[in-house]
Amino acid sequence: MNPSRRIQALGVSPIRHLAPLARKAEERGVRVLPLNIGQPDLPTPRAYYEAIRSFDAPYTPYAPSQGLPELLEAIREDFRVRGVALDPESILVTAGGSEALLFSLLTLCDPGDEVLVAEPFYTNYNFFADTAGVKLVSVRTDPEEGYALPPDADLEARLSSRTRAVLVTNPNNPTGTVLPREDMERLGRFAARHDLFVLADEVYRDFVYREGGFVSFGELEEVRDRLVICDSVSKRFSACGVRVGCLATPRLDLAALALKLGQGRLAVSTVEQRGAAALYGQPPSFFAEQREAYRVRRDALVGALSRVEGVSCRVPEGAFYFMVRLGVEDTSDFAAWMLREFQHQGDTVMVAPGEGFYATPGAGRDEVRVAYAIAPDRLVRAAEVLGRGLEAYRQLRP
Repeated sequence: MNPSRRIQALGVSPIRHLAPLARKAEERGVRVLPLNIGQPDLPTPRAYYEAIRSFDAPYTPYAPSQGLPELLEAIREDFRVRGVALDPESILVTAGGSEALLFSLLTLCDPGDEVLVAEPFYTNYNFFADTAGVKLVSVRTDPEEGYALPPDADLEARLSSRTRAVLVTNPNNPTGTVLPREDMERLGRFAARHDLFVLADEVYRDFVYREGGFVSFGELEEVRDRLVICDSVSKRFSACGVRVGCLATPRLDLAALALKLGQGRLAVSTVEQRGAAALYGQPPSFFAEQREAYRVRRDALVGALSRVEGVSCRVPEGAFYFMVRLGVEDTSDFAAWMLREFQHQGDTVMVAPGEGFYATPGAGRDEVRVAYAIAPDRLVRAAEVLGRGLEAYRQLRP
């Protein structure tokens, strides 16, 4: 018996597929500096742990499929203070932002439907789309123009009779771009003109470093009747392992349909939801301190990379990622070589090859995505080791 063609056709994660090589490097005594993954090392608020410890019941029941009432209300209030009004029934708690994205595609699209997405894009979108039987149709952005939203003509050129939605990540992973309000409004008009849903992945909304801060698609009245927002506690609370997110939409009919998926998988962890509800009680100063910490890290890594010969990048405006051109032909080969064969004074670096963030064949082969989620001194050291690695690699593969 053979496994399914579907599972065999799924690609591997460019973020995680090098992990076995990293483990082997560590077994050899090499320290691996991780630039490949957005795993924050800032402290998770203590309120999460206190809420978990305080849980005391004779047994642990299923939570409601929609989510624990206290968590739903905390999420709703968080949206409200940010200018996004939602009904209590508008929110579905999910097992992380990943499940929110998958449920959104299953709710909005039929098998064979298409979704527009700006390229480069978060590589796991491929997995969600493949699982839902949806085709991602990419629209190229230009790094020289800051990966800005493409002109309407470029978007329209990629439309078909099967196009159902536009998937937009703001702030963007992997580019660090933040959409200005005028581009968001333009995208809303485009979606209305072509009767498309807007699926907004806003999990990095607390990490904007430019003037003006963050604007949610939920604040735009002209988008609300076609909008689904995906959010998560993972990044904003430095709680990636909690695996709690949400799907939120002003459309009560869409929320009710998505709830059927929630009922099918029964519920998200009761205990984790209690902890997540406590996370939402953080004061504004918490997010300001988080932003400043990541701004310092961003500046440290961008500054250190600017001193590496042959490397080019732009300063990201949000999230904690950006794309970097390394000046080599095949960053997948380079990334694996760094873990298998290279170390400098006991250190090597793990990066995410850029090709996996593109749908266009051959695009991104000279790029990597880097994350600045570790301490500034480690980021500077990683850039130094990366530079040494590039020097050695270019001699081997001129």
